[in-house]
Amino acid sequence: MSRTIAILTGGGDCPGLNAVIRGVVRSATLARDWRVIGIEDGFDGLVGEPRWRELTLESVRGILPRGGTILGTSNRGNPLAYPVEENGVTRMVDLSTEVVGNFRDLGADALIAFGGDGTLKIARTLQEKGIPMVGVPKTIDNDLRGTDVTFGYNTAVGIVTEALDRLHSTAESHHRVMVVEVMGRDAGWIALESGRAGSADVILIPEIPFDLNAVCSAIQQRKERGSRFSIVVAAEGAFPMDGQKVVQLAESENRGVERLGGIGAFVADEITRRMQVETRVVVLGHVQRGGTPSPFDRILGSRFGVKAVELIEQGRYGRMVSLQGRRVCDVDIDEAVDSLNRVEPDGDLVKSAEALGIMLGRAI
Repeated sequence: MSRTIAILTGGGDCPGLNAVIRGVVRSATLARDWRVIGIEDGFDGLVGEPRWRELTLESVRGILPRGGTILGTSNRGNPLAYPVEENGVTRMVDLSTEVVGNFRDLGADALIAFGGDGTLKIARTLQEKGIPMVGVPKTIDNDLRGTDVTFGYNTAVGIVTEALDRLHSTAESHHRVMVVEVMGRDAGWIALESGRAGSADVILIPEIPFDLNAVCSAIQQRKERGSRFSIVVAAEGAFPMDGQKVVQLAESENRGVERLGGIGAFVADEITRRMQVETRVVVLGHVQRGGTPSPFDRILGSRFGVKAVELIEQGRYGRMVSLQGRRVCDVDIDEAVDSLNRVEPDGDLVKSAEALGIMLGRAI
């Protein structure tokens, strides 16, 4: 039975997106002779005049090693709360009815949405309003439940680890404390795993509010043992025990999406003030999202794309593809988006890091 399926990439860009696009197109076209269309710029492409393109074998040739997404994306395009300006006043409007109508006008039978918790929550609501949907878990933050890992995460950890390797030599040469701020939002996976792989001395994650006195004490102890430099990795969502997250833009200032950033500078300033040591801060920022995806993410993305097409063929909507162990399967979308996958403060990853002498910011 011939079908037309639509795909879109929502939220922040992520290494491996093009691998999933390629996996969907090749699986749908070669194995089933289906038609695939790509919605441009996430859900924004279904608001107003639809923006889309035909996706063929030719259009996905050579994209497997490319970072980003050939379809474009947006992490602020929420059609359920879309900013509309009237008489100089911006108000949030529910455009879901318009989006469903535009989707039907395209003649598509189903939608595959690649995204994190925000994108997949939107997709779930749109399915309730009439769009048959399958989700693919995408985020460098690794904060989606229902899957052991999301594609893009492996690449991001590798990028941060390489940066830490490079920072060690300059920190040691100048006897400095280097504070490295990494992404992850409210989950500390990137900070914890890259910090361990990159031999960080202190790792600060959102799941464990940190004690600045304990952080400074750990740095001082290293100095007394003859180590005249230290590497501190701080997740962007980390915060002190007696404080709050550092936010660049509040939700009300950024179309409903809180923008984190600045915890690295805060920690560096406090270390300098309390210890009178030379401290530098490095914010890796969007470099963690860009560039060539790792082999793991290329393979995982391709497998996810193939599985998403299988779910559509079986009529199993409202599902999200998932990696569990070595097996690609699927779970109910509710399982993935109803709560975040966060680091367990007393779990094995944290305990083994502390056993290696890494300070996680706990009060002494």
